[in-house]
Amino acid sequence: MLTHKIDFTMLITVTNANPNGDPLNGNRPRETFTGHGEISDVCIKRKLRNRLQDMGEKIFVQSDDRCDDGYNSLADRAKNNETLKAIINGKQTDRDTFAKAACTEWMDVRSFGQVFAFKGDSVSVGIRGPVSIQQAVSVSPVDIISMQITKSVNSESQKAGKASDTMGTKHRVSFGLYVVNGSINCQLAEKTGFSDEDAAKIKKALETLFENDVSSARPEGSMEVCRLYWWEHDCKTPQISSAKLHRSVKISLKKEIIKPKCFDDYEITLENTGVTPEIIDLL
Repeated sequence: MLTHKIDFTMLITVTNANPNGDPLNGNRPRETFTGHGEISDVCIKRKLRNRLQDMGEKIFVQSDDRCDDGYNSLADRAKNNETLKAIINGKQTDRDTFAKAACTEWMDVRSFGQVFAFKGDSVSVGIRGPVSIQQAVSVSPVDIISMQITKSVNSESQKAGKASDTMGTKHRVSFGLYVVNGSINCQLAEKTGFSDEDAAKIKKALETLFENDVSSARPEGSMEVCRLYWWEHDCKTPQISSAKLHRSVKISLKKEIIKPKCFDDYEITLENTGVTPEIIDLL
């Protein structure tokens, strides 16, 4: 079991990449109304699941291109699991037994939680996970650059009205330093069976978040985990709140810098809160 509460803050940089496109806005990088860059918590959890899967962990919510068990939907994966099949008994299904089995079976379920509610099921099971992650927000407003691109060949033969030089658009953030905050809750960990060993795996996945995450929108090396602050409390319910620890990481532009272009353009300090974090520099 998890023996102590954990909080963490992760600093990541984005250089000439689209960290998380918004499908409702032409796949432009997400940004707030104030112009700060944003990466959704769902996006970060997706990358964490991928890293845990690379580390040999069983994952329930798999990407289609990373499927390793032959099931192309969550419903199929759940309904064909031998352990869960033995527990499912229509409306008489014991939800607690089902939840415990699912948490034992899949690392991401006991970490992030999951709702098991599929078409045709007579019972649904909701699981709350102990690992919570906030959306990432950039320290400074970001510049989003749009580039017009063309195709050198037609996608389909003899298609009227479409020439090989049909235009398209790609978007990227020139540079941004993003902050991700998160916590691991002991009370919820007791319910899902999340352990100290699982916390160590989450920590390793955070450190290597962008390994095997290459795409045309995120070229190799364009996104980087620069630093991880990892607070391990000495009890399950500490006196110092997660919010106070997250606020203790102070980040500001150096006086001579007008427009940040790299991680070193920022002055980063840590306030003394009485809990000393492990600081992992990854540059």
